[in-house]
Amino acid sequence: MAQKMPLNITKIAYGALSREEVLGWFKNGPAEMRLTTRYLPKRHEEMQSGSLYWIYEHTIIGRSPIIGFEQKDDGRWWIKLERKLISVEPRPKRAHQGWRYLEGENAPRDLGEGESADEQLPPNMVKDLAKLGLV
Repeated sequence: MAQKMPLNITKIAYGALSREEVLGWFKNGPAEMRLTTRYLPKRHEEMQSGSLYWIYEHTIIGRSPIIGFEQKDDGRWWIKLERKLISVEPRPKRAHQGWRYLEGENAPRDLGEGESADEQLPPNMVKDLAKLGLV
């Protein structure tokens, strides 16, 4: 029987002015990053081995593996992530607030050794081509 793929989530790289700025978020600091969310995802147990996929300019640009979830003193939750951004094949994704689930089979593939996101289409072009139904 085939193993079920982990569940992932997507989130806007809010406040980033460029793709390079998003990459910079992962350069320095402790091994673990934390994002705050108001509610624990109902399907959090399915996210073991899952990732948070980052959206910049209406395009999924990379993913950060999810370490787990931890409740804060104020009742909110930390989404704990590995401090790394794994580049993925750019894929159009409309903006949304908060986070959204992304099934493993619908997640973009990681870029392989020697592949670069710079070699992929720019996010604005991917968005425009998606509107035309070409990607």
